[in-house]
Amino acid sequence: MTRFHSTEKRSNRRSCRQGRQGRRLATILLAGLVLAPRLAAAEDAAPRRPFLAYHESWFERPATGPAATTLVMVPDYVSIVALAFVKPDLAYAGDLDLGGTGLNYSFPGTVLREAIRQLKHWHPGTRVVLSVGGSGYAGGWGGYNPQALGQLVRDLEADGVDLDYEAANAACAPDGGTGRIACATDATWRSLVARTRAALPRPFLLTLPAWSTGAFGEGKWRDAPPGGSYTGVMLDLLRSPLAREIDLISIMAYDAGPSFDPVAAYRAYREVWPGPLALGLPVAPSLHGGPQWDLPQVAQRFAAITGQDPAAGAMLYGLLARQPTKPTADRPDGRGMAQALCRALALTGCEVSLP
Repeated sequence: MTRFHSTEKRSNRRSCRQGRQGRRLATILLAGLVLAPRLAAAEDAAPRRPFLAYHESWFERPATGPAATTLVMVPDYVSIVALAFVKPDLAYAGDLDLGGTGLNYSFPGTVLREAIRQLKHWHPGTRVVLSVGGSGYAGGWGGYNPQALGQLVRDLEADGVDLDYEAANAACAPDGGTGRIACATDATWRSLVARTRAALPRPFLLTLPAWSTGAFGEGKWRDAPPGGSYTGVMLDLLRSPLAREIDLISIMAYDAGPSFDPVAAYRAYREVWPGPLALGLPVAPSLHGGPQWDLPQVAQRFAAITGQDPAAGAMLYGLLARQPTKPTADRPDGRGMAQALCRALALTGCEVSLP
């Protein structure tokens, strides 16, 4: 995530006709009247919109067992919990020793594994991924260790990786011959995705937080503000065959300046990426003058993207974050913002808050 963290340092339309629905309901009733309402509702429901939220290890409270963690209490409407952050060049030899991994939980890896187990037991639809990199560990990619990362994912009984590669300078510019954007990071992105997927083949998840302006720079988005050396940084990867290895793209739609339009960024990404796509927002105010994300803006922007796009979702950085000043109705903390995103995505259970 392009944000500071600790110093150690997201409509399946009903296609059945009335007659087919009746036959389904009859079958359900024969199977058992108690289960009928639940199964009929599942039949009629739209697919769950993706909602990825970062769980900041440095903000987690101390715990001697899984029940005392906030992790086990993450609400059901968060579909993917990203544990932040693992070092790209982590040292991990097994036995759930988190000492060299970069994760800053104040309890042992055995407690973390049990918390993941309990969370997924209570919420079977929830997935847990390890977020690797971020701005705090941006310098470790030269020693990227996907084998150790894969072992850590398996030992924790997690479900995959969130690949948060943030280069110091992407150096993106139009190619003189084709007009397409080319970046100094193109080959690195492709290599990281390929190596990560080799270490963690499907059904493990591979999610990817993408730069705010990463789909700008070409076509009708050629001159989309604010410009800069990261404009178009994701285009090469998303046009490559390796894009099919990615399960979710979440747009870091913040800290890009007041001229940046999150809805335009979403639409630009949608033109090059057909899969699940999440618009990401932070809890703290922008470090660079915008865009701001108060609750009216959350409702307005998500209404603009969800109406025509059943694969539109949300990303939140992060669940445990606090406002630098007292939270307000329009600027809640991470817990309140998670509820607001739940409502913006028309999910269920939005009255539940992380304690």
